Amino acid sequence: LETPGVIRAAVNFADQTALVKTTGSIEEILSHVDAAGYRAALIQDENPEQKDALLRSEIRVSLVKSLVALVFGFTLMAAGMMGSLPALNHSFFWLGTGVSILLVMWVTGEHFYRGAYRAATHRTTTMDTLITLGTGAAWFYSMVVIVLPLLLPEPSRHLFFEAALFIIGFVNLGKTMEASAKGKASAAIRKLIGLRPTTAIKIVEGVEVQVDADAIDIGDQLRIKPGEAFPVDGVVRQGQSSVDESMLTGEPLLVEKNLNDRVVSGTLNQFGSLVIEAEQVGSETALSRIIQRVREAQNSKPKIGKLTDRISSVFLPVVILLAVTTVFTWWLVGPEPKISFMIVTGMSVLIIACPCALGLAIPMSIMVGVGRAASSGILIRNGEALQAASRLTTVVLDKTGTVTTGKPQVSQFHAIGEARMLTIAHSLEVLSEHPLAGAIVKYCELNRVETRQISGFVIAPGGGVSGELEGLQIACGNIRYMRELGYQGVDLEAEGTVIHVGEGEKIIGHFVLNDSLKADSIEAVADLKRQGLKVVMLTGDSESSARAIAGQLSLDEIVAGVKPEDKLNKIRDLQARGEKVGMVGDGINDSLALTAADVGFAMGEGADIAVETADVALLGNSIKGVSSAIKVSRMTMRNIFQNLTAEFTYNILLIPIAAGILYPFTGLLVNPAMAGLAMALSSITVVSNASRLRWAKLA
Repeated sequence: LETPGVIRAAVNFADQTALVKTTGSIEEILSHVDAAGYRAALIQDENPEQKDALLRSEIRVSLVKSLVALVFGFTLMAAGMMGSLPALNHSFFWLGTGVSILLVMWVTGEHFYRGAYRAATHRTTTMDTLITLGTGAAWFYSMVVIVLPLLLPEPSRHLFFEAALFIIGFVNLGKTMEASAKGKASAAIRKLIGLRPTTAIKIVEGVEVQVDADAIDIGDQLRIKPGEAFPVDGVVRQGQSSVDESMLTGEPLLVEKNLNDRVVSGTLNQFGSLVIEAEQVGSETALSRIIQRVREAQNSKPKIGKLTDRISSVFLPVVILLAVTTVFTWWLVGPEPKISFMIVTGMSVLIIACPCALGLAIPMSIMVGVGRAASSGILIRNGEALQAASRLTTVVLDKTGTVTTGKPQVSQFHAIGEARMLTIAHSLEVLSEHPLAGAIVKYCELNRVETRQISGFVIAPGGGVSGELEGLQIACGNIRYMRELGYQGVDLEAEGTVIHVGEGEKIIGHFVLNDSLKADSIEAVADLKRQGLKVVMLTGDSESSARAIAGQLSLDEIVAGVKPEDKLNKIRDLQARGEKVGMVGDGINDSLALTAADVGFAMGEGADIAVETADVALLGNSIKGVSSAIKVSRMTMRNIFQNLTAEFTYNILLIPIAAGILYPFTGLLVNPAMAGLAMALSSITVVSNASRLRWAKLA
């Protein structure tokens, strides 16, 4: 953050990636990272197979280093136990052994020593610092025993070569298991990357040519055969087929695609052959944006992460201070041989307190939890949204397009002059994208109603539309909106939504429209209530229409006839009462409420502004995703607290034991090698616990 131009930076220790927002160039960022003693490269055009190969290579190298260190360590220990080693006065043998051990330490632990050196040059400390101090002290003390034995009392002349090797071996073994688990934890994003086909068939002047997917431009015509994935976002220009969109949405049902229907990159064409026209390519495709959003979420931290960052910043210096205090305490009050006790306890404190697990506790859970959500078609913006979703007490639902299909139909209409009323309605509503407008337009088209040119067209979100025709004001909308424009009329009671049509100063007719619940809305609301959440519905529709839908859902509260600003005020009113509010919507008129809510959930098929405004995007376009998102957030936060509790309990209990607090009562001292094993096991425990989220049931 001290680098000029950097606005925001987040490092994910679990995935070994960093997300940087900057006004500078990538070259400047990379040079500053290099100056800080680290290596970095820009992530672009990731190849999942290549990344898996690199991961397997990393695991293999780490495992070999671990085995080499452990084999040498066990061999040395076994030889000593069997009496096969010469006495310490055989200086040449032990000098050769010491040099050989140093070589093995460098080959198997060089990455620790380089890391400690880089940290030292920048006046900081890391986990590598503790490992370097611990293993370095073991080797150096052993060499003093060999080269200058008279400096030490005879009872303190012990060698710790095998302890240094065991520490490196066990830590590397832990790293091997961590890398394996982290590879599985990042499977969700690799799966998303793997959905992108690398080649496509492009139609050039009637000839089909295979090209790289990166070479596709907007407007290109592409042939998509059965069984192939769509390389870009586009529109069907020829053919019809069934498309499997489950890889993105989590929904197993096939979606029928016909002429002019949109298709999304990464989804799978199942049966028919299609010709599509590319509309979004490269980083602009829906899949690329999803991958970027998942990556940003995995690199983010919830508020609790900032607390652990502050703890981590002082933890390493405190550990070194504790190790020094331990050494001096044994020197002051310890029994003979004091120096041996000082070395053993000092090394054990340094190694057992390595904060590897603390650094992994939160990012591993976030990475797995966000990935698990993404595999179910739930995109969580960041760690703060994840944490906020786990605390929700009330969920507010929009009606049209959220709990209902958003495809209402005209069930009846009444007009003073039928032809004129339908012409006005058709001419206005054809200019609107609202689902109710679409239903009226469809009805008018079926009845072959003409349209006229409208001037001064205005959309009032949550109210209706208006304009001028032949010098007269005309409008379509709910009764509240019509009255605001000065029209006189009666608010009709009807089982459905009433849209009035006005001309001049009079209401000349109305439509009654009915929408149907989505198939899973009843079960989704029931699931929210089972989680202890209060469920409220806010809608701009009439009271009668809202109650007709709400009666089937067993909602806690219904507020009908509200404007977008009324939704905003209702959200704030609930928050003023102490509620943590989640808002679910799909339209432009929901964007204010989505922003004001503690967590905004946008339906994937809703308006782009709603999806961009929201904290959570539901690609499956079902409110079941709200319940699943809250479940995964609660499970992830619970997992984080489990990891942090385990790690702090580990340190609170084992650091005093490593320092020798039990020795006066039990004669127990922790061997430095066992301290290395315990430290590795603590990291493995955290990683394994986080990995459980991969199999969590969300439905």
